[in-house]
Amino acid sequence: MWTRLLTPRWVLLHLLVAALFVATFFLGFWQLGKAEDGGGAVNWSYALQWPLYGFMGLWFYVRMVREELHRDPDEDEPGNAVVLYQRPRIDTSGDPELAAYNAYLAELNERALGQRGPGGR
Repeated sequence: MWTRLLTPRWVLLHLLVAALFVATFFLGFWQLGKAEDGGGAVNWSYALQWPLYGFMGLWFYVRMVREELHRDPDEDEPGNAVVLYQRPRIDTSGDPELAAYNAYLAELNERALGQRGPGGR
């Protein structure tokens, strides 16, 4: 279960989140230094906001990891989805020209879906 979090993509995300989390504290410390040097209320607010941004990002990341751990790993596999396809009915009771056109459209549809080769075979 935890091995899903050790793929190269996840390891890169772990490292990126850790680096950004630490960076927010450095930025908060930098803003605190500017505020102590007489920077004003804006610098004091940024000195508090940067660590909050770090904790907020960490909270979202932990939620993302939890969702990944509780996700069914086979749900992304091809063939799991139910595909509802109904062959179109061709109305032959009315106009023969319309019936021929509908038959042509049905043949094109089947060819596009890869069910029949060219020429109807």
